[in-house]
Amino acid sequence: MVSMDSRVLYSAFLVILAIQRLFELRLSKRNATRAFLEGAKEAAPHQVPWMTAMHSLWFVSCAAEVWMGASFHPGIFILSLAVTVIGQTLRYAAIRTLGPRWNVRIIHFPGKPPVQTGIYRLVRHPNYVGVILEIAAVPMLHGAWITSIAFSIINGIFLYFRIRAEENAVYG
Repeated sequence: MVSMDSRVLYSAFLVILAIQRLFELRLSKRNATRAFLEGAKEAAPHQVPWMTAMHSLWFVSCAAEVWMGASFHPGIFILSLAVTVIGQTLRYAAIRTLGPRWNVRIIHFPGKPPVQTGIYRLVRHPNYVGVILEIAAVPMLHGAWITSIAFSIINGIFLYFRIRAEENAVYG
């Protein structure tokens, strides 16, 4: 039997995570406006609605699976929390390193070399690695393994095209 308290706490966590993402979208929009004024170009804008839909449905699926009875397991929670924290750390290291160049869109500056400092010295796509970890781990905080697996597969397919478009835009 799933405790009502664990579902409520998990749902509150999802709301906090969603609010965090909304702040990130606001930062992204501000950075995009500034970048376009500085001559930046956007690649693969058609991917943004798909990415938005996927991430929105992921939140809905996380909540729905938990409220439909996904079981909370303390051991899995601890492991999933650690992976979630690693994912958040990678994403925020990328945001911090890129500064005003960070964006959810593929925005590049023709003629400027890609950033290779900070976390980018160690990981070529730290933001994507962080998102991969979060998409797999956040559902598992409360045993939503169907969401974890399904959206990990969907995200993997999406990232295949996303990274190809980004690599082409940034590295030519």
